Amino acid sequence: MKLVYRFPVFKSILAAFVLLVVQLTAAVAEPLSFSTGQTIYVPSYSHIFVGNRLKTFDLTTSLAIRNSDPETPITVTRVDYFDASGRFIRAMMKTPLVIRSVSTLVYVIDESDKTGGVGASFLVSWRSSKKAAPPVVESVMIGTGMQQGISFTSRGQVVRETQP
Repeated sequence: MKLVYRFPVFKSILAAFVLLVVQLTAAVAEPLSFSTGQTIYVPSYSHIFVGNRLKTFDLTTSLAIRNSDPETPITVTRVDYFDASGRFIRAMMKTPLVIRSVSTLVYVIDESDKTGGVGASFLVSWRSSKKAAPPVVESVMIGTGMQQGISFTSRGQVVRETQP
C-alpha cells in the first residue's frame, strides 16, 4: 500500500495540529490565581423551551460547589437563588458551611420548581483564612420527558474578588 500525501490537505492538517498544540500550551501556561474569597455567578435553568416555544421542558438543577484546593478548606458564606428577572427567590443556606479540601457541596432545585425560569441563576460567595485555589462552581441541569432526555452544565464566573 502506497501512502500518497496531498500537500494542501497535509498542510491544513498540520496547521490545525500546530494551532491545537499552541492553544493547549497557552492554557497550561496560565498561572493559577489563588484568592481569599470570591462571589461567583452561576447560570441555571428550571426549564427550557422546546418546539415553537409553546411547550417547556422541565429540568432538575444541581448546583455543585467543589473545593479544588488540595490543602485548604474554604467557607461558603452565601448561596442565593434568583429568577430570570434577577429577583431573589431564596437563600439555599442558613449559616456558613466549611468545605474540606477536594470536597463538594451540592444543592438541588427540583424539576417541579419552576420559580427560576429559563434564566435562573445562583450567587455563591466563599472565603478562606489564607489564599486558596478557587472552587469549581457549576450547575448541572437534567430532565427526562416527552420520550427523551437532556442534560447540560453551566460553569460559574467570578464577578467579585473579596478583599482580605
